[in-house]
Amino acid sequence: MLHLVLETRLQSALREVLPEADVSMAQVRPTSDPKLGDYQANAVMSLAKEKRMNPRQLATEVVARLDVSDLCDAVEVAGPGFLNFRLKPSAMAGVLEGALRGEHGMVPPASAPRTVVVDFSSPNVAKPMHVGHIRSTVLGDALSRTLRLLGHRVVTDNHIGDWGTQFGMLLVGWKTLLDPAALEADAIAELERLYKAVNGACTADPGVRDQARAELVKLQSGDTENLGIWKEMIRLSQVQFDTIYGRLGVEFDHTLGESFYNPWLSTVVQDLEARGVARTTDGAKAVFSDGSVPAKEDPFKIQRDGEWLDAPLLVLKSDGGFNYATTDLATLEYRLRTWSPSDILYVTDGRQQGHFKQVFAAFRMWRPDDAAKVRLQHIWFGSILGEDGKPFKTRSGDTVKLAELLDEAEERALAVVKEKRPELPAAEQAEIARVVGLGAIKYQDLLPNRQSDYVFSWDKMLALQGNTAPYLQYQYTRAAKLVRDGGFNPASVKSVQIEAPEERALARQLLNFGLALTAVADECRPNYLCNYLYELAGLSSRFYEACPVLKSEEPVRGSRLALCHLTAMVLRQGLDCLGIGVSDRM
Repeated sequence: MLHLVLETRLQSALREVLPEADVSMAQVRPTSDPKLGDYQANAVMSLAKEKRMNPRQLATEVVARLDVSDLCDAVEVAGPGFLNFRLKPSAMAGVLEGALRGEHGMVPPASAPRTVVVDFSSPNVAKPMHVGHIRSTVLGDALSRTLRLLGHRVVTDNHIGDWGTQFGMLLVGWKTLLDPAALEADAIAELERLYKAVNGACTADPGVRDQARAELVKLQSGDTENLGIWKEMIRLSQVQFDTIYGRLGVEFDHTLGESFYNPWLSTVVQDLEARGVARTTDGAKAVFSDGSVPAKEDPFKIQRDGEWLDAPLLVLKSDGGFNYATTDLATLEYRLRTWSPSDILYVTDGRQQGHFKQVFAAFRMWRPDDAAKVRLQHIWFGSILGEDGKPFKTRSGDTVKLAELLDEAEERALAVVKEKRPELPAAEQAEIARVVGLGAIKYQDLLPNRQSDYVFSWDKMLALQGNTAPYLQYQYTRAAKLVRDGGFNPASVKSVQIEAPEERALARQLLNFGLALTAVADECRPNYLCNYLYELAGLSSRFYEACPVLKSEEPVRGSRLALCHLTAMVLRQGLDCLGIGVSDRM
């Protein structure tokens, strides 16, 4: 939006003064203090240092060649060389009027659209989804939605755990302990019971362990009976996944589980070995350090007792089995071959940092040309803690199941809705509770820095005050109601007037919506958007208090209704990027 126009003109002025300089890093960003203006640029100082020039003198020369008089008052040179821009109300109004005409949604189009693969959620077959899945699911969905809104091509892939040693135990359990009635009533609970029973038996009886291994070998060899049972387990699990994703409003373009990549695993290992990337060690095959980086930065080294030791990445076990690393390398190769992405994001918890550092490094050694074309990022996150500061569990110490967490969120929200809006029909109360309860869960997860642990709190997340989803949803409802009550028609507004300080502050925040989205996409941090929306909601509230809307005379009334309409639009769109819905009544 306007900051991009200012940025382009600033870079042009810089080129006139410094023809040889790289001016691409000259960016225009919102000021931290509105008293200084609306936008600020500090690139002049770094360029002056690079060219050994006086920064204020350089800034003055640049301003002399910088024509932004149609957009700003006189550009101010501040401090050691900051450039401060104060927008003219007419320039701000012009962008807002364009949004009212439907020319844009306050979101600038991507200057260089990318193809981004987002790998997130990744539950395991035959196990219930638990509270630990909420962070990957919600974060991955928010990043995907934001990237799409900015104009990028996004491919979402749910890399489910549908292969591995646990299926040997599950097959034993299915054949010897299955309760068909229990399977019919709650398939995932019955599969979980079978796994726990056989896993315990394996520990106590080596014979059961051998039996599980034999069933796994039969499965991996294509045994018809075992393949049939395995496929039924996947089908039953997918019913659970689809139910929970449906409640959360999360969709995937692809659900390619670990088993999908089995046909390529042998080839991957053979190629790694042929290229000298993997070698045999103790009967297994692994990727070792190539010595290209210092030991303290090397993912294939570990320090013990002051000595750096090898920490290889195993790609073939001594018994001939493959592991996660082999599958991840095959997955990477498939994604590059199939979708030609510029970026691949892996959204998992922080405990997998070491694994992905090794996988990314191994891929660069294996396929250096391909690796140069793609940016691989591990978007890791912290843990959810209980009020006691320990990992969030049920009172009995069990892992909290995700379906039960979502149920409780809706139940708690419904109790509040019934108290606040007893006159509403039961169906409408339930729908509001669904939107508010699920939104509160998601927002509480997205609001903190993703790399931080956070304490789960029902009271905080459902509060109507403070930086919460219910507060933002309420501010949307309030703005939307004003628009409805005012009979507002965007096409009827000839101009937006920005005169009162509260009007200017609100307009300024609306203009920065695209900047907030771009920051989320660039750094994979949805908390930037959460904080932007919270500030927007606060500014809109102060605007209502200071600037009468429905009681004003035209053309002020129509102009203020336009600001309400745009505020509702941005709040709704911003919350949608976070996967959070809104309601016209709360």
